[in-house]
Amino acid sequence: MTITPLMPVYPRCAVRPVRGDHCHLIGEDGTRYLDFAAGIAVNLLGHSHPGLIGAIQQQAATLMHVSNLYGSPQGERLAQRLVDLTFADTVFFTNSGAEAVECAIKTARAYHQHGGDPNRFELITFNNAFHGRTMATISASDQAKMHSGFAPLLPGFRYVEFGDLQAAAAAIGPQTAGFLVEPMQGEGGIRLASQPFLQGLRELADEHDLMLVLDEVQTGVARTGTMYLHEQFGLQPDILATAKGIGGGFPLGACLATEKAARGMTFGTHGSTYGGNPLAMAAGNAVLDVVSDPVFLEHVRTLSDRLKTRLNQFIGNYPDLFEEVRGRGLMLGLRLRTEPRAFMQHLRDHHQLLTVAAGDNTLRLLPPLVIGDAEIEEFFAKLSAGAASFPMSQVA
Repeated sequence: MTITPLMPVYPRCAVRPVRGDHCHLIGEDGTRYLDFAAGIAVNLLGHSHPGLIGAIQQQAATLMHVSNLYGSPQGERLAQRLVDLTFADTVFFTNSGAEAVECAIKTARAYHQHGGDPNRFELITFNNAFHGRTMATISASDQAKMHSGFAPLLPGFRYVEFGDLQAAAAAIGPQTAGFLVEPMQGEGGIRLASQPFLQGLRELADEHDLMLVLDEVQTGVARTGTMYLHEQFGLQPDILATAKGIGGGFPLGACLATEKAARGMTFGTHGSTYGGNPLAMAAGNAVLDVVSDPVFLEHVRTLSDRLKTRLNQFIGNYPDLFEEVRGRGLMLGLRLRTEPRAFMQHLRDHHQLLTVAAGDNTLRLLPPLVIGDAEIEEFFAKLSAGAASFPMSQVA
């Protein structure tokens, strides 16, 4: 046998974490890494938050799973809190971001088909988007590398250029059910949508009775300095997919919707065996206990301003390596003048700093939201050392 027991779909690196300590990961060999990857924007509260750990431990000792055949006091509480904190009137809990987007796609289609128009099933999506790894979500994502080997894709998606409002308007036809868009593309390179673009999609959706579906799997749950990024644009979606940080490290996602948008999601139309299990709900409630506090959100915005200011000053010392700083909140990106993976690996292997590569030559900086002065100083020390020692021969 030559295949590994873990299916070899990830090019796993040599870092083998066995323990977490606040904003650090400790490897199997004892090496300590500053974690500015946070499980790809998941570990919002770091790796040893007592409130999150305590809530999971207590719930695990009480009740972990019963299925959705029964009432859910834990799920009802978390759903009500999300409704109170957001635009939404109703919530469906999932186990992942891809499942949350799947539910959002179904909700958008069901809105029209429940309303008597079975022909409206197509969602307009945008180039360089990343919506997940299921068949529907790779079909919604216009990335050839994700499509390869999985043809035929599912019908029902039309791609246009991210940020091109005229192209989005021109793509509307008799089969259009809505728009599916990330307000800031994560995998696509920390590319922030413009105010006119998102506002224009909202107006087009209202004009044509379409669903505006936001994928805030990576941008949500305080990551960008507000509970959800769309709040900073002064608009509301009809449907929203959220996950990653909402469980603080425990697998959890959710599809949020208005009452109008969810009119087609009736008994028997959707389901999940594990979605909304008591253990996940305990984790979600523990995360909200922290991140929904306006003082905490202000903390994220303050740290973001400090990091962006220093990063902009820093990249000026290395104009041949860095091009610009991108992002909102603590979802930041350094755009390099070369493909970012070599620099990411250099920081990881030689300076014990964990980051995440993305598209458009961008290195993602996704620290836990609980970082403080000590972690910021350590980050800049490691980043500076990494930039100074990076072989410029690797820059195209």
